[in-house]
Amino acid sequence: MKKLLILAVLLATIARLSAQQERVITTAVPFLTISSDARASGMGDMGVATSFDAFSQQWNPAKFAFATQKTGIGVSYTPYLESIVNDVSLLNASFYNKINDRSAFAFSLRYFGLGEIELRQTISDPATLVKPNEFAIDGSYSLKLSQTFSMAVGGRFISSNLRFQDGAQDSQAANAFAVDIAGFFRSREIAYNSFDGRWRAGFNISNLGGSLQYDEGGQQNFLPTNLKFGAGFDFIFDQDNVLGLHTEFNKLLVPTPRDFTGDGLITPEDNDEYQNISFFNGVFESFGDAPDGFSEELKEITWALGAEYKFREAFMLRGGYFNESEDKGARQFFTMGAGFKFKAAQIDLSYLFSTSQVRNPLENTLRFSLTFNLGEEYLND
Repeated sequence: MKKLLILAVLLATIARLSAQQERVITTAVPFLTISSDARASGMGDMGVATSFDAFSQQWNPAKFAFATQKTGIGVSYTPYLESIVNDVSLLNASFYNKINDRSAFAFSLRYFGLGEIELRQTISDPATLVKPNEFAIDGSYSLKLSQTFSMAVGGRFISSNLRFQDGAQDSQAANAFAVDIAGFFRSREIAYNSFDGRWRAGFNISNLGGSLQYDEGGQQNFLPTNLKFGAGFDFIFDQDNVLGLHTEFNKLLVPTPRDFTGDGLITPEDNDEYQNISFFNGVFESFGDAPDGFSEELKEITWALGAEYKFREAFMLRGGYFNESEDKGARQFFTMGAGFKFKAAQIDLSYLFSTSQVRNPLENTLRFSLTFNLGEEYLND
């Protein structure tokens, strides 16, 4: 019964979004776009231009080149639809290692489990239990090109096991490969009149790859290819007190659904034409294919604001806001979070308050992350 409630919530959300706008962009494996660590979640789901941490793989792997310690390990847990069920969640594990002062490599695993679902052909049939899931395994290499700028390349294997056995053919997972390209700028510490400061900026083009398809005759779905870019500034009042302010923008590099036949509706024939767009062409088309022109293109860009206050690198307090157009998904929420560091270990917590009429699956959910930074220290001033 609880899985039926999930389905009802999802269908209601889809229906509401369809009523708002037929051209909402949807992709395969959307779990890749969910913030999987509590530090980024506490700042409005952002991380492309914030300071380095062990979870940088999702946001901007180029930040690993500026890691301050030899090795880091991070694990996090994000409950999903917690107000309805208790067995749907996103798990994340990350690892990085600095090769030398200029370079580093990293790996991570994201696992999205949908719990147990009972399947029946008729109400009188015995139930068949299935456990659909999706996961991604990442690897990246980052290199400082100067004392203030680094770049990174990453690779990702994605597997989505959401297809159910239908009796006619065996169920199988859909697999895909994707690539990330990222850059990160971190200025030297600058002395101002009453405080010191540091600028940061970054970009990440993630999930560049082909479509996901479960079988030869099945529908192809674009991966969530995405462009992130952002900037931030640290107010360094003294060695104990630092306030960071950040902003971030996201644009899905996926074509906008549109009326190819010109009949005023998006029909199955239009969807067939849409699926024939290659991912490479889709990336470039995504900047100018919205039927309503530039105004609609702007609606496809999400933005976020975030802040983080650090006291003696031992206590962190965070807040943020995320905004998406009501015509393109309607995700709008405030976040807050905190972090506590003791020696090599750090625990982070975050909480989300939705401000949209469309309910957020992570609303009123407490998220956790645990980080360990180990080994020799590196100076990056």
